[in-house]
Amino acid sequence: MTLDNFITSLVYLAGVFVLFFIGKLLFDLSYRRFNLKSELVEKDNFAVALTVTGYFFGLVFALSGVILGPSNGIWNDLFDLYFYGIAGIILMLISAKINDLIILRHFDNVKEIIDDQNAGTGAIEAGNHIAVGMIIAGAISGQGGSLLTALAFWGLGQLALIVVSLAYNFILPFDLHKEIEKDNVAVGVAFSGVLIALGILIRLGIEGDFYSWSENLMDFAMYSGLGILLLPILRFITDTLLLPGAKLTDELVNQEKPNVGAGLIEASSYVVAAMLISWAVH
Repeated sequence: MTLDNFITSLVYLAGVFVLFFIGKLLFDLSYRRFNLKSELVEKDNFAVALTVTGYFFGLVFALSGVILGPSNGIWNDLFDLYFYGIAGIILMLISAKINDLIILRHFDNVKEIIDDQNAGTGAIEAGNHIAVGMIIAGAISGQGGSLLTALAFWGLGQLALIVVSLAYNFILPFDLHKEIEKDNVAVGVAFSGVLIALGILIRLGIEGDFYSWSENLMDFAMYSGLGILLLPILRFITDTLLLPGAKLTDELVNQEKPNVGAGLIEASSYVVAAMLISWAVH
């Protein structure tokens, strides 16, 4: 690495840290009902820690859509970084509100995370942030697109997250929302894996250069549809192969203390499958 490349890398790194500061500031402004420092330091609120950690991971993924692209010169790169970076932060916060109002529509997410310190809800919030960050990364990556195409594919990706949440609740032999409201961390962890896995597949379907609406929409439909179709298959595989001699539903909901480890295994089966598909395609 030459000295010029090293200095340029430091400039980009400084730009990313500034965006992280902006992202935290906007996060605090959008969640005025609680004080982040108080919840993390004084109350040791693990649910809030999960939410914030997922948000920062999602932000990293979102910014990668700009950082990993080809360079157009340092000033153009910095303009793209801040323009799409700030747009990505705003879209992530909008997606968080959509998650609160639609995906987990049967209860107040902030109340669950703050008053009840519900780590299951925190895990879902984290999974949603990570998934949306990946979707944004795919939407703003490549050449030939614009802010319009980025917004369109973010919106389609958000719609896919809503659809998959409905599909996942449909295939479950229990009510997802009731279990989350009962502070069932195991179910929340499992569902977060569903969201992250779909985020991986949607990013795969929309990342890269924009060629035409028909071609890029076809890729999006193929990979998001694949994610929805994989849900029952992977849950069956987890139930029969990864947890031999035990029923996944029993471990998650039909015992006094839900098995968070079983929820983590279910979540990992979705994420690992999505990652393997991504690697195989590339």
